[in-house]
Amino acid sequence: MKRVAPPEALTSVATTADAPELLVLQRCCWVAEAIANDTLDIPPLHETLADVVAWIGDWTVLTVRDGSRMIGAVRGRLVGDTWEIGRLMVAPDMAGQGLGRRLLAQVERIAPQTTAAFELFTGAKSVRNLDLYRRAGYEMVDTTVPTGHITGAVTLRKPAGRAAGEQ
Repeated sequence: MKRVAPPEALTSVATTADAPELLVLQRCCWVAEAIANDTLDIPPLHETLADVVAWIGDWTVLTVRDGSRMIGAVRGRLVGDTWEIGRLMVAPDMAGQGLGRRLLAQVERIAPQTTAAFELFTGAKSVRNLDLYRRAGYEMVDTTVPTGHITGAVTLRKPAGRAAGEQ
């Protein structure tokens, strides 16, 4: 039975104290991605606690909690004039309730004013992810495997200035 995320679920900026929970949530979420994309070589499945602590320092990471339980997260960082979005994750038992869409909109809203475009990556066979990103205004721009990503990863972009869900 799926749980329903309460509307008062709290979003906050992650700290290194959140790293262990982020690591567990990440592994729970990326098992389905590995199955959908026919590979276990997905980097989130192999990261260590030290890796997560490091990217908390390098990215702005947002988390959503239902009480004390972390149920979602996303990260963003500015690379040139592009706000790169990654590790959008929602606890499997909370999926399909709009938390992913909410997190995507929130990470877009915190992008610096100088941001010209939003960019993210997902697996070419990750149908739910692709549907979410297309509904949020993203378009596939390249099917060449991005550096540091697995075979089958695709790049999606949209101009900054359009919040997630706007067409």
